[in-house]
Amino acid sequence: MTNLLETKLVSRVRRNHALEHATINILGSHFPGIQLVGVSDAGGFWITGAVDLDALTSATVEALTRLRNGENRLAFHSGCGTGYAVTGVLAGTLAWLGMLGAKKGLRDKLDRLPGVITLATLGAVIAQPLGVKLQTRVTTQTDPGKLELTGITVYDRGGIKAYRVSTKG
Repeated sequence: MTNLLETKLVSRVRRNHALEHATINILGSHFPGIQLVGVSDAGGFWITGAVDLDALTSATVEALTRLRNGENRLAFHSGCGTGYAVTGVLAGTLAWLGMLGAKKGLRDKLDRLPGVITLATLGAVIAQPLGVKLQTRVTTQTDPGKLELTGITVYDRGGIKAYRVSTKG
C-alpha cells in the first residue's frame, strides 16, 4: 500500500487534499460558521460556497506556507468525506450483516430492527477514530513538497460559486 500512496498521481491528490483542508480550516478561523465543500484531485481542488475570491486566495497561500512550516494539523478536517465514507461503509455493512438470514416477511425484519440499529450505531462509533486514522495516514499527505498554487478560477452558476484552485508540482 505504501508504494501506491507514493506514486506521483496519488501523492498529488493527497497533497492537494491536505492543502484543501488547510485552506478550509484557515477560512473557518477567519469566518466562523462558513459552510464550504471541497473536493480534491491531482490538478488541485474545488471549493464551493459563499467565500470571496481574495479571501480564498489569501487563505490558500497561507495554508501552503503553514503546511511547509510543519503545521500538519491544518491538513485534517473533522468534516472530511473520508470519515463520512468510513461511517457509511461500516454502519451499512453491519446493518446488512444484522439482516442476514431474515425471512422475507415484514415481521421478521421488524424483530431484527433493534439489533440492526445497535450494529449500525456500533459501526458509526467505531468509524470515528478509524476515519481520522485513514485521513491522517492515507487520504492526505501533510508535506506539500514542491506543490505550487498556479491559479484560481471562479465559476458562478445561478448565484452558487465554485472555485477551481489549480496546483502543480
